[in-house]
Amino acid sequence: MTAPAGQRRRQSFLRRGRSRCPRLAIAAAALTLAACGGSAGHDASGSTAATTRAAASATAAADPTASPTAAVSDLAAAQHPVSSEFPSASGKTLKQLAALGGSTASLSAADGTFTPGLNRFAFGLTDPWQRFIYAPTAVYIAASPTAPVRGPFLAPADPMGVQPQYRSQQNSAPGGLRAIYSTMLPAPQARTYDVVSLSRTPKGLLSATGEVAVAKHWPIPDVGQRPPAIATDTLASTHANVGLLTTRTPPEQMHSVSFNQVLGKKPILLLFSTPELCHSRICGPVTDVAVQLQHEFGSRITFIHEEVYADNQPTRGLRPQMKAFHLETEPWVYAINRQGVIAARLEGAFGLSELRQAIQAALT
Repeated sequence: MTAPAGQRRRQSFLRRGRSRCPRLAIAAAALTLAACGGSAGHDASGSTAATTRAAASATAAADPTASPTAAVSDLAAAQHPVSSEFPSASGKTLKQLAALGGSTASLSAADGTFTPGLNRFAFGLTDPWQRFIYAPTAVYIAASPTAPVRGPFLAPADPMGVQPQYRSQQNSAPGGLRAIYSTMLPAPQARTYDVVSLSRTPKGLLSATGEVAVAKHWPIPDVGQRPPAIATDTLASTHANVGLLTTRTPPEQMHSVSFNQVLGKKPILLLFSTPELCHSRICGPVTDVAVQLQHEFGSRITFIHEEVYADNQPTRGLRPQMKAFHLETEPWVYAINRQGVIAARLEGAFGLSELRQAIQAALT
């Protein structure tokens, strides 16, 4: 059967497979970036995000901090992109911008819960040989490949590596994602938008294409709202059974108090993740990021970690705390201020810089 013209156009432009849950397979540790953001039952306009599952080549290095071979390895510059490095969107279509890339990269989204307005868009980049790309990068967005373009929106790379003393066994394999790109994209309507990323490399521009599916509404608590006053698990509630509290090895120290006991009294960082059982395999690295920042911020903010599955058994379904927040994927993190209002929210993969900014938002 011949596909409709619009569908043929989109398939030709993207040149990539699509799935409802964007993921990025990462190195020998088989990590992937979570990006579902919710169930298919919610009201979304158009198809859901079409992104690539790109596997990265592993290295044989013995150093657990070593990264896989990268197609482009300019992480320092990738953290500080400059607008002048990228072409103006004026008078161009998204298709024309994509054609500026001397070769094509693969874009894999790390989040997927978008509503009308300004949205965080996080992603990873690989080349056709499945090697990571770390270079100054910006994103452009349009209603279609031939519609007027907005951009460039700078997408700094956020390093995810933690100091050795904060690294868990779930995050100790050689290789892995060194950083995640993120930017804020305007999406005024509930519909599917096309996006193009351009990365500036010594050999010229690399382009990657993708989509952002914007829903009219998600029930997941967002910035500016008050979260449900859930009771989270503590050493006391589990009778000191640490195995019920966390799947991280070694266990983190984020279970001294229940969420509902400090909500509206102290700033809180609430992390939903399951380092050992994570479908996305990114829970271990982001939990380690939280552990390092817990030592940095100390008692200024209460860190609380909640596992995902009941009794840490996936066959028993999600914990009631996840259901109360309407979460069906992992990881998620919420920064909540002293007044009990959500100051920042991060879905899927994030690095040290973004989590630090989220914490600081809750402290102001």
